[in-house]
Amino acid sequence: MPKAQLVELFAHGLGVIDDARLELGPGFNVITGETGAGKTLLLGALELCLGEENATSRYAAHSDMRAAAVFVRDGRDEVVLTREASSTGRLRSTLNGAPSSADALRALAAQLVVIHGQHDSLALRNRGEILRIIDAAGDISTAELDGVRTSLREAFELRDALGGDEATRERELDFLAFQIGEIEATKITSADELSDTLEALTRLSALRDGQEALMRVLEQMDSERDDAVLTGFARALNLIPSGDVYDGARSALSSALSLAREALHDLAALSDPDAIDPGAFRELDERVAVLQHIARKYGGTLDDALSQLEQMHERMSALGQATARLSTLDTEISDLEARERDLARKAKREREFACVQLTDAVRRHLPRVALPNALLRFVVDGDDGTDAQILFTPNPGLPEGPLQSLASGGELSRVLLALSLETAHEDVVAVFDEIDAGVGGQVAQQIGQCLYEVGQRQQVLAVTHLASVAAKADHHFVIEKSTTQGVTSTTLRPVVGEQRVNEIARMLAGDQMSDEAKALASQLLETSR
Repeated sequence: MPKAQLVELFAHGLGVIDDARLELGPGFNVITGETGAGKTLLLGALELCLGEENATSRYAAHSDMRAAAVFVRDGRDEVVLTREASSTGRLRSTLNGAPSSADALRALAAQLVVIHGQHDSLALRNRGEILRIIDAAGDISTAELDGVRTSLREAFELRDALGGDEATRERELDFLAFQIGEIEATKITSADELSDTLEALTRLSALRDGQEALMRVLEQMDSERDDAVLTGFARALNLIPSGDVYDGARSALSSALSLAREALHDLAALSDPDAIDPGAFRELDERVAVLQHIARKYGGTLDDALSQLEQMHERMSALGQATARLSTLDTEISDLEARERDLARKAKREREFACVQLTDAVRRHLPRVALPNALLRFVVDGDDGTDAQILFTPNPGLPEGPLQSLASGGELSRVLLALSLETAHEDVVAVFDEIDAGVGGQVAQQIGQCLYEVGQRQQVLAVTHLASVAAKADHHFVIEKSTTQGVTSTTLRPVVGEQRVNEIARMLAGDQMSDEAKALASQLLETSR
């Protein structure tokens, strides 16, 4: 039994689809119906559930649109992906009932389903997926190469941590020695030295300013200068006229002059020209400048500078101790690089061989999918062959190019069917949208048979307009459009027995049902089993 199955697909409020519920079975499932009935919209609902933001069905969404896809993995684990429209028109995503994101849905979708559409394929959106197909086809394992690359990356990281190569390490050692020398030459006494020195400089500055102010006061009050205050006071006192009437005033002013001179004498005793040592002041000022420079350069504070100094010593010690390890590490890296080159060349050779085998195998299926003249080949490039692509040309003589660039929508779908015949795996569900466009007759029967064969290894869901394709399906669903009182809606139902015969007959003959069409439909169904 396939490991992944789409067991239910539900859509509401999407274009002409009011409510549609599709309960799929294992093997090959097919959806048929008239043009415009909503088959593409139904697959668009699946794309929305898979996290696609540019699905064309999004533009047909009603304000109450809701889509849900239910998968079962390994026969027991249920995965429910839903998208629904919000009042603002944006789409909300949920995963197993919990709010999620479109990115999360897309990541999970890659593990559950592959869609082969008319104009796009989730299987071939990146070269990594093509490489996965090549590796799976050739049973190629790059585990050893991946392990060597991991070891090489870790060795490079370790070497970088130990100082890098010899030249890089010497440059780092020189720079560390310069920084350590610069900090240690400063001879920082403590983390508080800058603040203590600033405080001492502030006190000395205040003392110097006070002494300078005191000297100016003494000079202006009483000195040999003619304009000294007390000298002028004495001269003015001598100008007071003689006589008893002036004696009182003269006595009071004389006393004031004496008191002033005594006060100035006391001030003079406080002055000390030798109290300020210009050399000490200059030393403090220079020390502050040096400490501030170191603090700014190494973290902002002296504490930061001292911490960095400790770390620098530890780093130098580590680099010194790493010398012996680095010599062996360089040898290890050289050996790993040589091993990587050998394994990469081996992986490329294996992938090139797998490309040849896969090319031949897929080419054998091209006539079965209505591409008898097409040429296709898998190619890889790069040191290890990881640059993978599929080159294609629809007819001999025309230049080849990337498959998705040169193949039409129908051609792309049929190439992917041919590829699925060789690479189908049970881990994912395969969806084919109108893979039979532009073909009919015997070719259509061949395509139906191919889809049936793929369905034996993985669950397949296909949309078709051809009776010979639909007749090959294990499970058949019909989507029908009807108009009631001017309102168009669709219904979706499984068909079995006589109902299925009638649907196959309709696909063969259109609305003009006939006994001959029903007989041919019965014959198609009988020969398909």
